[in-house]
Formats: sequence, structure tokens, C-alpha cells
Amino acid sequence: MKLKLLVGAFLGSFLVSTAQTDTITSSVIMEDVTVKAFRHYQNVTQLADIHGTYLTAGHKNEVISIASLPANIAEKTGRQIFARIPGAFVYDMDGSGNQINFATRSLDPHRSWEFNVRQNGVVINSDIYGYPASHYSMPMEAVKTVEVIRGTSALQYGAEFGGMVNYVLKGPDTSKVLGLESVGSVGSFGLQSLFNSAGGRHGKWTYYGYMYNRASDDYRKNGESRANAQYFCLGYDLSKKMSLKFELGRSTYIYRLPGPLTDVQFEGDPRQATRSRNYYSPEIFVPALHWNWKLGPQTTVNWIFSGVFGSRNSVLFEGFATRQDTVNRSTGLYESRIVDIDQFNSKTSELRLVHQYRTGRLRHVITGGIRYFNNDMRRRQRGKGTSGSDYDLTIEGVFGRDMDYKSNSLAFSLENMVYLTDRITLTPGMRYELGQTDMTGYISYLDPEDIPNRIRHRIPALGINSRWEITRRLQLYGGISQAYRPVLFKDIIPGSVLEVANKDLKNAFGYNAELGFRGSHGWITRFDITLFTLRYNHRLGNLVRQTPEGTSYIYKTNIGDSQSSGIEWYTEVSPVKTDNLTVSAFTATSWMKARYVNAVVAINGENRDISGNHIESAPEWISRNGLGISYRALSTVLQYSYVSESYADPANTVIPAIDGSVGLVPAYGIWDFNATYFVGSNWKARISLNNLADRQYFTKRPLFYPGPGIWPSAGRSFVVSIGVSL
Repeated sequence: MKLKLLVGAFLGSFLVSTAQTDTITSSVIMEDVTVKAFRHYQNVTQLADIHGTYLTAGHKNEVISIASLPANIAEKTGRQIFARIPGAFVYDMDGSGNQINFATRSLDPHRSWEFNVRQNGVVINSDIYGYPASHYSMPMEAVKTVEVIRGTSALQYGAEFGGMVNYVLKGPDTSKVLGLESVGSVGSFGLQSLFNSAGGRHGKWTYYGYMYNRASDDYRKNGESRANAQYFCLGYDLSKKMSLKFELGRSTYIYRLPGPLTDVQFEGDPRQATRSRNYYSPEIFVPALHWNWKLGPQTTVNWIFSGVFGSRNSVLFEGFATRQDTVNRSTGLYESRIVDIDQFNSKTSELRLVHQYRTGRLRHVITGGIRYFNNDMRRRQRGKGTSGSDYDLTIEGVFGRDMDYKSNSLAFSLENMVYLTDRITLTPGMRYELGQTDMTGYISYLDPEDIPNRIRHRIPALGINSRWEITRRLQLYGGISQAYRPVLFKDIIPGSVLEVANKDLKNAFGYNAELGFRGSHGWITRFDITLFTLRYNHRLGNLVRQTPEGTSYIYKTNIGDSQSSGIEWYTEVSPVKTDNLTVSAFTATSWMKARYVNAVVAINGENRDISGNHIESAPEWISRNGLGISYRALSTVLQYSYVSESYADPANTVIPAIDGSVGLVPAYGIWDFNATYFVGSNWKARISLNNLADRQYFTKRPLFYPGPGIWPSAGRSFVVSIGVSL
């Protein structure tokens, strides 16, 4: 009831705003920033129609300004960072501050792997064809803006249903030879972090870099983590029309995993741990070389050479929460742990061009690109580790699985935006991607002839988008685009001798469609409301089959399709805005119906029709609402985040299993408070009070890593940050 009243109030503000005649301009949607803007919360803005070498007109997109964001930056609290992105679902998994797990529209948030994740336009997904998780994690203190473009952008960005998330880093202060910034944070559960950066310009050279360290004992026992990251970029202006920039980023952390809990354990003490010897650690390097050439007033070329290199390692005592990790009485030792080591060696070359031209009275903007991707990933798993308690990757004998995956792909994309009138654009586009992944190696429990050795990709996709600028401040936008996700090696590799994978798996294929209406009335009201649907065909899962001898086994194959449809709306109202005082309120709310269609899956040893069941980890309602008050140099915001219940498995199990692996994920509501105080133009202090009511909750029951069961989210905490820029 409270949620309905809150939503109704904000919808009322939306209806008032739609009666106005003003809105955002079509060429650049971002509004001007005044000298006193640091005192007020910036709205979520939109990208220009032409964004670098990409076209965004007609797409659902948002730009989050991190510098002025009232959020817990030090711990990357997703519900605060993405508070104004309707439908954003964030999964708490890797301890406070280590990683952001983000998704929208019923997709899986695990390491944001249903999105094309980028840093400064460079792909940072570890392996887009094998294991597309984003293990690279930059500090949010280094981020200037976050760009989010939904799934209709698949033609430009590639093989993901979600769309694109781009973390744009801060750069050098080009007005100085040397500019400095330092941000230090302390908080609950032993949090300590320090971010230092330096950069500037000298003649034709620009330079920037940062160093970052963070330590936390975490909310739960045995959950401490240590992280550090570095980044450096060097730019040179070859001429007024041509420039080069080299950048190199590194991120790593070691997280001690406290293990999953059962429902009984969670209700008794959510801070307890079931594991003390489990560790997870990625170390990722991302180099990139950018070449930009403005051929003329109407033509720009961009060429990026980049890579993702590094490792993802884990040392785990596996099993459900009910399996205790205790000392063996006969030996006086713990059981051996399982060691997994993934090594990534991904290289990408992407050449893009944007050109403006005319045909008769019509103005056009054409953009296209060619992307070549090469990856060599070695995945070593199921190694018998030590019986010790430290982070040790030593194994006895050989790995149970030792596979090498070599991928090559070539993708072509083309879009052409036509200005049918000064206010109406139409943008058809296409993408064609082809490639293959070859697999070699061994799996101890499988005959070599039963190991899949090749995955081919031949995927064409079409789409069209449009934008109508009704008035200066009202826009109607929308489009439909085919989307796809190639079969991944994790989909076809059997987990045990009791599993068999279909060697002819189909690539996931479907489409995103959306229709939106956005606008503003000066500084008083801003809104963006979108209807969407996402069709996801050829979803993967397990069936039960029998051998001719009558032995049952698990068959990994395509199990059916899914459809997710709903509404996303963002409304912000600022009834008071003077030089000294600003009062504003916002809601970012989504409703979604996410269901399986024509799907069958194995449940309790038999195949059952799950058509009509809810997609797992897809809450029907997500609503984040805030009230902000700024007075002179002090800015405050009170935020309430609500997420409705969801299911952990396709069977939509309600009553939790004894081990906590399946069952309902209850709804939860979280209160947060953030305050920022500016001292002149150089100093800034921030306090974040997170989960004010100390709500005990969890966001998901994972089916695989980091272990099946409940992973509690953090209770009440505080963070204090002091920043200075010189």
C-alpha cells in the first residue's frame, strides 16, 4: 500500500508535467550546467543524437553524473549509483565495494554479463564468446559519468540482449600543467580506501593517472577483501584533426567468501559464515590505443586497439550451506579445496566511421564499423587444492578440466539516420557477425569423443529506431532491434559424468522493442516513460533423458523461450529552486511481466512444462524514490528502494529448500541517506548512511558461483569521505 501511494504521488507529478509544452532539444539532450550546479543534484541526462561514432537518437539512454551523485561511491552501492535508472536490478555478491552486478528487463545481473560493458568506449567483458562476465572493476572515484543504452543498441555494440554500459573515466584538467585529486574514505566494518589522481596538459601532450587502494572486513564474518587499481593514459595531438591516446588500466582484489546460508541460518544470524577457507581473486589488465581523425567537417574516423588480459582464480570448499567445512577426525586436517584458474587473453580491433551527407533535401548521418575479436582463454578447473586456510592455488596432480578456447570473430555494423524533417529522424540498421570457437584439452570424466570441440557463429540482425521532437521540450522515441547471444562454452561443457550437452545448441536470438515519451518543463519537472518488450528465444537449461539401458542423465540444451514486457518511468520534480535552496523529489520505477514461453525443464527428475512461470531473478516491481534538499553548500537526499519478491529457479519454488538453494526471494525495502558539504570549490565532504533501518535481506539465490544458497546483503553502515582537488 505504501508503495502504491508513493508511486501514485509521483505519477501525479508526471501527469502535470505532460500538460506542459517544453522538453529537451533533439541535438543535445544534456542541459547547461550553471556555476552553482554543485549545490544541486543533477538530473539523469541523455546522450546527443550523434555520440562519437555512434547514433543514439530513438534509443532509451541515460547518463549518470558521478561527481554530483548523492551515493555511497566508496562501496559501489548499486541501488544508489543506479537509483535514477528505472528497472535497474543490482545483485549483491562480491562483498562491499568489489564489483557491480547490473541488469535490466529480466536479464541476469551476474557480473553484468548480459550487457556490453565498456570503459572509455573499450570493451572490458573478459571473453564475449566464452565467459562474458566483466571482472575488471575500476573505482567509482575515478568515474566521471556512466552511460547506459538499452537493448535496441545491439546492432552497434554487439552480442548482448541488455545493451551497453560505458564507464567514462575522469581525465586531465587541460587548463593546468598538473592537477591533483585525492579522496579518502572510512566506514563501518573496517572500510578504508584512498584514491589519488594527477593529470594535466603540456603543449600537445595530455596525461592522467590514478592509484587506488581499499580494504574492508565486510558485513559478514570471513568476508574481508583487499583491492587495488591503477590507471594511466597519455594523449598527443598530432594535428588539429588527428590525435592519439594510449591508456592502461589494472584492477584486482582478493575476496574471502563467507559462504552461502540456509534460510534457518539467515534468520538466526545473517552475519555468520559457513566457510573460512574460500577465496576469489581476479586480476585484469585493459590496454587500449585510440586513434581519432577528423577527415573533414562531416566525417570522423575512430580506430581502437584494445585487450583484456589477466586471470580469474578461486579456491573453494564447495557444497551447499548444509555441508560443513570441518576438520576430519581421522587425519586432523580439513578436506582439500577445489582450485579453478581462468586466464584471459582477448584482443579487439574496432574501426568506426561517422559521416554526414545530404540527398536532395534530406540530411543523413551514416555510421558503420568493423570489429575483429580474437581470444585465447585457458580454463583449468576441479584441481585438488590444499587442506590449508590461506589463499593458495597449489594443486595435487592435474586439473579435472583443462580446456583451451580460441575464438575469432568478425562483425560488420551499419546504421543510417535520416532527418525526415527537422524534428523527425528514422534510423534503420543492420549487423552481421561471424566467427567460431575451437576447444581443445581434456575433461577427466568424459571420453575425448564426447567433448564438444567447435562452436560456429553466423548471426545477422536488423533494427530500426525513430525520434519525433514534438516540441522543443517533448520527444517521442522508439524502435525495434534484433538481439542475440552466442552459445558460450559454459553452456556446452558437462559438469559431471551424469551430464550430456547438446552439440547442436542454438544461439539465443530475439528482439528488443520500446516506445518512450520524455520531456521537461524548465527546471521544474523532468520525465521519461517507456514501454518495452524483450523476446529471448532458445534459452538454455536442463532436461532429463535416459540411455538405452534405462539410466537417467541430465541433457543440457535449449529449453524454450521467454518474454518480458513492462513499463519504466522516471519523474523528477523540483518545486523549489533558488540560489540558496533547492527541494526536489524523484521516482525511478518499473513494472515488468517476465514469463517463460513454450518451455520445458527438468524438475525433481522429470521434464515439466514451465510455460507461464516467472523468469528467475526478475522482480515484478523495482522502485527507487528520493527526496533531496540543498541549502547553500549542504546537499542531502533521503532514498527509499523497493524490490518485490522473485524466484530463484524456473520451477518457481516458493517453500525454501533445506539447503537454501531454491525458494522465494522475499521483497525488501531499504532506506539510505546521503549528505554532501562543499568547502569552497576544492574541498568536499560526504557522509553515507546505508540501510538506515538495518533491514536484513538478500537479492538473489545464485544457482552456481559463489555457491547455492542465501548470500546476505549488508545491514546498517556508514561511510565518511573527504575529497580535495587542486
